Amino acid sequence: MTRWPEPELVGGSKSEAPGSWPAHWDGGHNWALVLAAGEGTRLQALTTTASGVAIPKQFCSLGGGASLLHEALSRARVVAAPDRTCVVVAAQHRPWWQSLQYSIAAQNIIVQPLNRGTANGILLPLLQILHRDPHASLLVLPSDHYVRSASVLASSLQQAVAQVDRHRDRIILLGFAPEEADPELGYIVPAGPGMCEVDRFVEKPALAFARTLIGQGALWNSLIFAVNAATLLAAFEERCPQVIREMREIITAADGEVVQRRRLETLYERLPVLDFSRDIITHCAPRLRVLAVPPCGWSDLGTPRRVAEAVDRDAPIVRNGSAAAHALGFLDLAAQHILRQPAG
Repeated sequence: MTRWPEPELVGGSKSEAPGSWPAHWDGGHNWALVLAAGEGTRLQALTTTASGVAIPKQFCSLGGGASLLHEALSRARVVAAPDRTCVVVAAQHRPWWQSLQYSIAAQNIIVQPLNRGTANGILLPLLQILHRDPHASLLVLPSDHYVRSASVLASSLQQAVAQVDRHRDRIILLGFAPEEADPELGYIVPAGPGMCEVDRFVEKPALAFARTLIGQGALWNSLIFAVNAATLLAAFEERCPQVIREMREIITAADGEVVQRRRLETLYERLPVLDFSRDIITHCAPRLRVLAVPPCGWSDLGTPRRVAEAVDRDAPIVRNGSAAAHALGFLDLAAQHILRQPAG
């Protein structure tokens, strides 16, 4: 197997396994944003400890190695340098994210005061990145994914960012070639072959309809996308201009860190809950393009069933268990799955 250098201060295997990402980026304005503020409520059957504490899944591992968050940070390295890699976390998760070490600067860990939906979870770091770099291009990565073949996804991530560099008005969505019909996932129906426009989105279709969609060339919707940051902000401005004005005023004010945090907390208490897929991305049809990622063993690990499939299918990979201590997940999802299997 191809072996890559182990990322500095980021856990993961050095083989063609989750976390095996080539350290590659160039100069310019490429940024990566890792989303790590979710609650992971659908997976709490696996992420709850014996003492009854529910650990958000992004701080867990799959196989006793690096946390899922660290795996996502490793993926980000194929397009962005550590000083241009940000992660958004939740204030209520501080006991977990503050206990881990990262290869990124403290100012790149962006704390969301409250959960007000995925759109606000993206908007806050988007405005902070644009404040620091008005010419930024952005790769957005959820932190709860698993992938069997790192190199296949790495190539697609680089391709998506390259497309944004050439076409700054586009939002490039990564859709994964389905390996089965799955009614728990969202689907993107492309308008044609190759990288093309989006015909429509279908969220969690019934099993029979999922099979029909796959026959029509539909792809799994991963919520991974690349975009010029100013283009993404324009999409937000069409839907929630007042939220942007208030949030931007706080971010650009010459306040100290404590004052800014308090002002953000006050703002978040009255923000509307906005979902990125429903309230933002589905209204961006002219800007959208979808890039098909070849089969690579991708999963969003959103439910116990999807964790079980990844563990049972790829047991030698997910149980390799090699990672530096500062990157270890607080709970091993693979071990939790095995413990819950019937005896005998």
